[in-house]
Amino acid sequence: MATPGETTSSPAFSPVVLRVGLIVLFVIGQAASRPGFGLSGQGLAVTGLTLAVAATVAAGILPLPRTGTPGRTVLRAPIKIIFLCLAAVASILLIETTNASGPAVASLLFVVGAAAARHPPRHSAPVAIVALAALLLGGVVNDDVERDLGLCLSVCFAFLLMNTVALRRAARRAEAREAVLAERARIAREIHDILAHSLSAQIVHLEGARLLLRADRAHDALERVERARELAKNGLEEARRAVAALREDLPPLPVALRALADEFRTATGHECEVEVSGPERRLPSETELAVVRTAQEAITNVRSHAPGSPARVRLRFQDGACELEVANPASEVPGTPGGGYGLVGMRERAELLGGTLEAGEAGDGFLVRLRVPS
Repeated sequence: MATPGETTSSPAFSPVVLRVGLIVLFVIGQAASRPGFGLSGQGLAVTGLTLAVAATVAAGILPLPRTGTPGRTVLRAPIKIIFLCLAAVASILLIETTNASGPAVASLLFVVGAAAARHPPRHSAPVAIVALAALLLGGVVNDDVERDLGLCLSVCFAFLLMNTVALRRAARRAEAREAVLAERARIAREIHDILAHSLSAQIVHLEGARLLLRADRAHDALERVERARELAKNGLEEARRAVAALREDLPPLPVALRALADEFRTATGHECEVEVSGPERRLPSETELAVVRTAQEAITNVRSHAPGSPARVRLRFQDGACELEVANPASEVPGTPGGGYGLVGMRERAELLGGTLEAGEAGDGFLVRLRVPS
């Protein structure tokens, strides 16, 4: 069994081993090429340049030691770029010394590609520019411009290829961040809907109990408190259902809407009619969740902003769409003022699904209409 320390260090250990292995393979490959290592003349130059390439590449791609000073971390990327520029120059000198041996050319392309893959263009471009300038200068000095022009094209291709790979990785990371933010917004909407639906009903009953106690009607007040207690229990069940909804385990829409209507009747004592028309069918889980939460928020608003009013819920299954309407007549009893995030959350749900939501006065009452593709 691995210890906790081993488990933590293993993900960062494998890439380091791979990078070191590539550097070792380069050294072995260059030693086996012609001209190989030696202690004098061209062999000594090959040995020195090979070790210089290996050292500068290692400094450019291996993790730098932690200094413990936050400000020093800003210098890490420029330092690595400097080492990679030096590695590019050393690789080109090795190419000129060995007449473009395979390991030397591979080291140059690896340096340019590693810079493009690991750093943003503003940092990696200098490595490619230094490599191109050194190649052209070497071609002019050694009178072999044709060969070095071919290497320049290879350097440009390696830089553009790895830069494209890096951009795609960055795009995937951005998409992952957006997905996390979208999921956070979804959870926030779920929390709001649960709290608004459960707590608002409890507030209505507790306020009624307070007024009854002032009127010395203890028995009626106790009944209100008991209803508030039941609503608290139902709120806990609602939280559990919300978890099930997040796990895409929802009941059919008509069943869920009738359950909301029953809760409305229990909490207010007023009627909540549910009408379902069209061929009933299951919709995508996100669509069903949006319909249920919109109905829940609209019914909660009726209870809070139009106390004493009945509600009417209509669900229509249509070809390629599903439409929900929650309506209520005007109330003679003033309710709590609005201004919360309920309508905002409902519109966000509709827009995320490519649907529309309308909410406003209709005749002598209020109407919420949701239409989503299905």
